Amino acid sequence: MTAETIISIFLGIGLSASVGFRVFMPLFTLSLAAYFDVWELNESWEWIGSTAAIITLGVATLVEICAYFIPYVDNLLDTIAVPLAALAGTAVMLSTVADLSPVVTWALAIIAGGGTAAAVAGTSGTTRLASTATTGGLANPIVATLETGTSLVMSVVSIFMPILAIILVVLILFIIFKVYKKFKPSKT
Repeated sequence: MTAETIISIFLGIGLSASVGFRVFMPLFTLSLAAYFDVWELNESWEWIGSTAAIITLGVATLVEICAYFIPYVDNLLDTIAVPLAALAGTAVMLSTVADLSPVVTWALAIIAGGGTAAAVAGTSGTTRLASTATTGGLANPIVATLETGTSLVMSVVSIFMPILAIILVVLILFIIFKVYKKFKPSKT
């Protein structure tokens, strides 16, 4: 496995984690990176770097960000976010991984890409649901701001510093595990 392949896997996992917070922002970031030749996509995914894709993903990103600032609408979005994040995480991995056989690429895309995105999206949705239940939705815009900021930072770091991105993903997954363990009912 070459260094380029490893870096492409790190990029895919970093963007997949970012997809867990906001589905369209990492895709938009990847689209911009491909358009400006910062990152080269696989042949069948080059369309992501087109002008039409940039405009479409940019509008979708803005709509998604704005919608998450509306209490109760954000909870509705979370019901579709987990499966959509899993699909988007898989697509991000497929579009970025270089020089691997199709079987390995698809396995990585589904497990690492889709799995990471779904884990982050599920935790994010649970956090928002707890926020809605405890504050009547008043704290949801704060949660939305933190998620949007994290998605933006993770997207940019993934594009420009994929090695740091994988470290941040491990940290995020560790925090998710700790939070899950804390709230998991004990068997007594």
